[in-house]
Amino acid sequence: MKTVSDLLVLGNPILYERSEEIYIEELPLVKVWVQDLHEVMQDIRAKYNFGRAIAAPQLGNMKRLIYMNIDKPMVFINPKILSKSNEMFEVWDDCMCFPNLFVKVLRHKSIEVEYLDQNWETQKTVFENDLSELFQHEFDHLEGVLCTMRVIDNKSFRWRT
Repeated sequence: MKTVSDLLVLGNPILYERSEEIYIEELPLVKVWVQDLHEVMQDIRAKYNFGRAIAAPQLGNMKRLIYMNIDKPMVFINPKILSKSNEMFEVWDDCMCFPNLFVKVLRHKSIEVEYLDQNWETQKTVFENDLSELFQHEFDHLEGVLCTMRVIDNKSFRWRT
C-alpha cells in the first residue's frame, strides 16, 4: 500500500517524463493502482486539507491513469483531451508534489475528454471551470508537465499560509 511518503516531489526527474498507455492486459492492475492513488490522496487530504484528484505518475507509476474523487470516485484510463475552449481563465494552482506552493496559471474554461473507464468502455465528458482546470492539471502530469512550467510570469508564485 502506498502512502504520502511515496509521492514524488518537485525536482524528481520522473515527474517530467511522459507516461505510457495502459493496455487491456493491465486492466486487473488498474484496481490496485487506483487504490494506491486513493490512499495517497486521503493522506494528503488529512495532512494538507486539499486534494481532489491525482495522476499515477505522481507515485512514479508511469501509466496514463487519473483518479478523481469529489462527489464520487472517477477513474480515467488513457484520457485524451478532444477539444479546449478558446476562453481561458487564471487560477492559483496547487499540487500534491509541492503542497505548500501556489502557482498562477492560465487554463481553458472548458474541455471535452474521452477516456476508458474501469470496464474498458469508452466514455466522453465535458469539464468546465474548476473541474476543467483540475483535469488539465492532472492530464499535464501524464505529459510530464508541472504547473510550475505553465506559470504566467515570475511573480506568479506564493506560499500556502
